[in-house]
Amino acid sequence: MSASTITMLAIKITAIITTRHKSWLILGLLLSLQACESTREESGKPISNEDSNKAHVLIVGEAQVTPSWLQGNNNPERLVADYLYEALQALADDRLLTPLDDNAHTRFLRVLSYQSDNKIALQGLQDIVLRYLQLSTQASRRGMFEQAEAFIERAKFVDSGHTGIAQAQTLLLSERDSGDLFFELDEAGLAEKSLSVQAQLAHIAQQAKTHNALFLITAPNDEQARWMYAIMREAVSGYRLRGNIERSSSARVRLKIPATDNSSNGNSSNVEINTPVAAPQAN
Repeated sequence: MSASTITMLAIKITAIITTRHKSWLILGLLLSLQACESTREESGKPISNEDSNKAHVLIVGEAQVTPSWLQGNNNPERLVADYLYEALQALADDRLLTPLDDNAHTRFLRVLSYQSDNKIALQGLQDIVLRYLQLSTQASRRGMFEQAEAFIERAKFVDSGHTGIAQAQTLLLSERDSGDLFFELDEAGLAEKSLSVQAQLAHIAQQAKTHNALFLITAPNDEQARWMYAIMREAVSGYRLRGNIERSSSARVRLKIPATDNSSNGNSSNVEINTPVAAPQAN
């Protein structure tokens, strides 16, 4: 074995084994290198292939490490385990269909190309669909109808026959035809707490009072959402607003109009503000 070959082997192995074995391995390789050079000097000729095949590297440690690259790169079980790990991480991070080269859907499909009956991968695809349907439901409730429809289409792409898709579509149509009022705020204006945003919030509060409506405030963070509520409350002093606050990627207000408008009884309402944490937007 030539000096350059031994050196390259040392680099490859030390890159993948534990630190615990590195010092012993490097020492063994250096000793082998020195032995090769000494043999050359004594014989005056290079080591033959037959002699080089007899050379061994001894690793001293608790256990002998056999790197996967020495066993070949086509170990199906190892590949399946790696793909499952990456797929589950992507699923947890809401990387469902994007980025193209790093998403849960692609990873699960790769697993199924090796093991078509892999239960974890099959369930993973169903979990992707369920996540998209969950996001569609959230978007429908907030009046983000185009986004809700986009999430449904992504769920169809993964599994067009999933039974939950029809239910999500029905909910989307119902929310769109609910007669509720939906308002979207300018994000830059909200960040600056501009006068125009304050005026818009005051108008929304007056609408809530007129229709005795429940509000749903969504904003990128809790501080902004509570500021929005404070401005609305000031605009209708003496009237107690009722509703919920949620975190979302965009700033919006939904006023849920009751089936029967009982605005004359509005002053008897109590303040109810809940702050559930919304999940991040998925890809």
